[in-house]
Amino acid sequence: MSVVKSPLRKVVVVLLAAVILWISVCEFTDYLARPLPIDSVQELEVARGSSLGQVIKQLAARDLLPHPLLFQLYVRATGRGHHILAGEYLLGPGTAPLDLLDMLEQGRVRMHAITLVEGWTLAQMRTQLRKDTHLRQVLNDVPSEDLLTALGVNDQAALIEAPKPGQPEGLFFPDTYVFTGATTDRDILRQAYRRMQHVLQEEWQARAPNLPYRDAYEALIMASIVERETGVGSERPEIAGVFVRRLQKDMLLQTDPTVIYGLGEVFDGNLRRRDLDDAGNAYNTYQHRGLPPTPIALAGRAAIRAALQPSYGDALYFVGKGDGSHQFSATLDEHERAVKKYQIEQRRADYRSRPGKAAGDH
Repeated sequence: MSVVKSPLRKVVVVLLAAVILWISVCEFTDYLARPLPIDSVQELEVARGSSLGQVIKQLAARDLLPHPLLFQLYVRATGRGHHILAGEYLLGPGTAPLDLLDMLEQGRVRMHAITLVEGWTLAQMRTQLRKDTHLRQVLNDVPSEDLLTALGVNDQAALIEAPKPGQPEGLFFPDTYVFTGATTDRDILRQAYRRMQHVLQEEWQARAPNLPYRDAYEALIMASIVERETGVGSERPEIAGVFVRRLQKDMLLQTDPTVIYGLGEVFDGNLRRRDLDDAGNAYNTYQHRGLPPTPIALAGRAAIRAALQPSYGDALYFVGKGDGSHQFSATLDEHERAVKKYQIEQRRADYRSRPGKAAGDH
């Protein structure tokens, strides 16, 4: 009897083991495809340098990943999860362990965006960066004069070599920058700096002949003034043309935005005669000939192009009409008549020309 039963017993044991294995595989497969216990969208922050094991522990501690050991065993058995990408992930209802693994390996992180606006000063740009809660802040304690060093770009390309060290005003390109949750404010500024280098190089190579700039940096200064003066984008080349001709004739630029920039936080929204007469303000283009020492704002590509490809003509003055556009004049007499027409006789309560009116508007 024992001789007969022994082979049968072995068959039964093998079959039982196969059934248990099949059930285990089914359960394991079901576990990998079963949605995680998530009722609403959950954020998962994966820090730079984190391993999948650390992420698994993090999810298990938040009760978002049941049976973490099973997940760990699957990862080890398949050799997956060695390369996961840092960032902020969104886990929604229906996300299964396999979906999570795919997400981490493919880097399907949540994206954010920040816009650096044309015409902003460096101070305004840095304030906006500080306000963005999705950016990792690492530059808050860095003064502006040390900013380029902190960015690792103090060896400025010769194309934009500021005459004064530690003067980063205007060296960042205004644009919308998309980033992940692992991005720092330094990353954004490095990108904006390199973007400005690239854009200015392209526009500088296509510049018109006989411009009154010693280098691309001076063109950037002019572009920043044009950026602050424009109420109508299509007028940028005309406004640049006025300033270029005034430089060529050794005339004072007489543009309000430079004076306002030089006043800094002292400016209260009212530009007074004493401000225009203040020769102590290095940015006062009513008192100092030529361009101001540095750019006064972030200049976009259109303003840079206008500074390097200004409109030809004979206009030396312009005045705001009150609707955002300007009246251009070739002579002082014409300009004074335009000032009388648009700023005295037809001044309206909703007058909304930009602060700078340039060249004899006062």
